[in-house]
Amino acid sequence: MSTFSQRLSSMRQGLKDQVTKFKNKDFMDAVVAGCAIVAAADGKIDGVEKQKMAGYINHNEELKVFEMPKVIERFNHFTSNFDFDHMIGKAEAMKSVTKFKDKPDVARVIISVCCAIGAADGDFDEKEKNVIREMCRELKLPASDFGL
Repeated sequence: MSTFSQRLSSMRQGLKDQVTKFKNKDFMDAVVAGCAIVAAADGKIDGVEKQKMAGYINHNEELKVFEMPKVIERFNHFTSNFDFDHMIGKAEAMKSVTKFKDKPDVARVIISVCCAIGAADGDFDEKEKNVIREMCRELKLPASDFGL
């Protein structure tokens, strides 16, 4: 198993308890906004990326605390901003993520979920890693803690 896979596996270990602990609208928004940022990393959000996010959240034990209709509604909200203008979409999504810049325990969970979403299809590409590195900078977290 690669070092990244080992790190990702260990991040998932405590994710369920952390997600449950922080379950609220702002946290869900930050997670979904982060997922939208990762999905838009290549400049477009296609159906495959939407399915990846919905499928991951729907089938992931840690994230089942969120109601899927609300997750889809918020994901569509964030992605529609990207559809309007990529920079505006990213800025609006980043606002939800950075609400937790002074709460490193919550910020770590958000980044862990984004990493898991990025890697969910087995291809965690450099564009996805770069936007997660950017989120780490905004959240005052070392990207190296996440194998980035």
